[in-house]
Amino acid sequence: MIAKYILPAVAAFGSAAAQCSKATATINAPADATGLSSCRTYQGSILINTGAQGNIDLSGIERITGDLICENNGVVSSIAGSTLGTIEGDFKLTNLSVLNNLGFPSLKTVGSILWTSLPSFDTLNFGTPGVTKAKVVTISDTFLTALDGIDLKTVDTLNINNNRRLTDMTIQLENLSNVLNIQANGDDLRVNLPNLVWIANMTIANVSSISFPSLEVVNGSARFDSNYISTFTAPNLTSTTSGDLSFVGNSNLTNITVPALTKVGGGLLIANNTGLEHLDGFPKLKTVLGAVKLRGSFKDIAFPALNDVRGAFDVSSTEDITDSCDKFKALAPSKQGGNGKIQGTYTCTSNNENANNDTSGNTSGGKGSSGSGSGDGKKNAGVGLAFNAAILGLAVVGGLVALL
Repeated sequence: MIAKYILPAVAAFGSAAAQCSKATATINAPADATGLSSCRTYQGSILINTGAQGNIDLSGIERITGDLICENNGVVSSIAGSTLGTIEGDFKLTNLSVLNNLGFPSLKTVGSILWTSLPSFDTLNFGTPGVTKAKVVTISDTFLTALDGIDLKTVDTLNINNNRRLTDMTIQLENLSNVLNIQANGDDLRVNLPNLVWIANMTIANVSSISFPSLEVVNGSARFDSNYISTFTAPNLTSTTSGDLSFVGNSNLTNITVPALTKVGGGLLIANNTGLEHLDGFPKLKTVLGAVKLRGSFKDIAFPALNDVRGAFDVSSTEDITDSCDKFKALAPSKQGGNGKIQGTYTCTSNNENANNDTSGNTSGGKGSSGSGSGDGKKNAGVGLAFNAAILGLAVVGGLVALL
């Protein structure tokens, strides 16, 4: 008699468990998503197929152990899941031409966010603080104006590029272990990372303001190219431990201030920042383990604490910097008449009309390369704004219930 009731119940339980556990569940229509609403945990990945259209709602699911993927779909307009808190794999959205809304107010943890080619995507309806844990985040070619709802504390890689309407990027990031890449977004993009203390590598380009007041250490390289900023300050940055520090092609830049920096673990490159006339914002910089290359319209240059440059020291300006050159010559190798604090070749030239064109990693000088502090420098005609591996080469040295 008991078996009369138990066996159907067991069969129903097994059917529900099977529904909530599959390598990949394919969503072809909104009804398929609704059919998974009884699964608190979905054991596997969920694929929203190319023909699925309208609004896909995954509410009811709290955790996906695999990926959530939608690619090459031109008809789905919204993807949501009011209860979904965790995606253990990739949250991957690629080439979705009409998607304009993501609604995941409970989402906190994602393995990776990979969103590319979403030209209509302008609404990110996430909670507060939203996603706080992810290893990799790539957001590229969207219609977003802000990244509200993505508020990571730690991340391996953060890549934000080609989001032309993006104007605000404020993230409470504290540590980044691989690469921060921000470039080719809106010209008015403001980047604010108030809690960032430690980062491995960063590239920031085409932004209107940069703020990371807490940054102390760059473990790799930091490069700032073709930005619209007028000032750059990193008040607590003390060192780059193994990589280069570079500023290239920031035409509005008039001031660089890094008052606590004592060591650059690679090379120091400052080139073609045509508004930068006074380079005196490195008062405590003592050691550069690579080469120093400076190109610009400098009227004066000062590194008062500098006493150890392991590579070349190569400076050229469109203006007369004879006084600065004379001071630096005291640090030149002994064979060039200095005290040997600069271990590589010392070069310093004034009145080089082509100084702003030379942004390559080549540290050879033009006329006056012996360190005389003057010369027309016409042989220094460079390679324009190309920033390539040669520049970075300046661092010459250095459970079953849960399924229901």
